[in-house]
Amino acid sequence: MSVLEGPVVESEAVEDFARVMRPVARRAAPLASDAAEAGRLNLRQEDVKNGLGQLVLTLVKLLHDLLEKQAIHRIEAGSLTEPEIERLGVTLMRQAQEIDRLRRAFNLEDEDLNIDLGPLGRLL
Repeated sequence: MSVLEGPVVESEAVEDFARVMRPVARRAAPLASDAAEAGRLNLRQEDVKNGLGQLVLTLVKLLHDLLEKQAIHRIEAGSLTEPEIERLGVTLMRQAQEIDRLRRAFNLEDEDLNIDLGPLGRLL
């Protein structure tokens, strides 16, 4: 599927654009009538907070996964001492626990952090 084959909005109304761009799970919730009449999007504070939290946690998880892979390569190459391996393992484990704690605090599931990049596939 090409990027151009996605949803198309042929309307000048911002509400139509917002309806198409809203995630599938949230499309059922209509825009507030007063915001729709004023021609503005109805952005709820908790949605923005969770969206930003999801984005930041996704990036943190991506970096954590990259660090984990780099650590495995260094261990397999034999470039780390036993104490360094131990410290690295404990640090990565604590990072994973903190990412999981923050994910739960934002009411996100593991699959919420694996965002869809369209034709490029899933991030993680």
